[in-house]
Amino acid sequence: MNKIFKALNDPTRREILKILRSGDKTAGQIAEYFDMTKPSISHHLEILKNADLVSATKKGQYIIYSLNTTVLDELINFFMDLKPQNSNKNES
Repeated sequence: MNKIFKALNDPTRREILKILRSGDKTAGQIAEYFDMTKPSISHHLEILKNADLVSATKKGQYIIYSLNTTVLDELINFFMDLKPQNSNKNES
């Protein structure tokens, strides 16, 4: 879980996740959204991949990055479990 929080701590990586909501993309396509070098984007993608927030599939000469919704669902469930349960205030 620490890898996930470390990955989510950076605004660029959070933005990459938002970009991938619309569909799978190559690193080059993702880089078009940012004013930074492609190696920097690759570094962010590697951190997201190591946290299992994105998956990478090689297709020909390209690597296609996809959002891993399974890990995101687990993260949502983790936070939902932290939420206090409602108590019935009408009980005596």
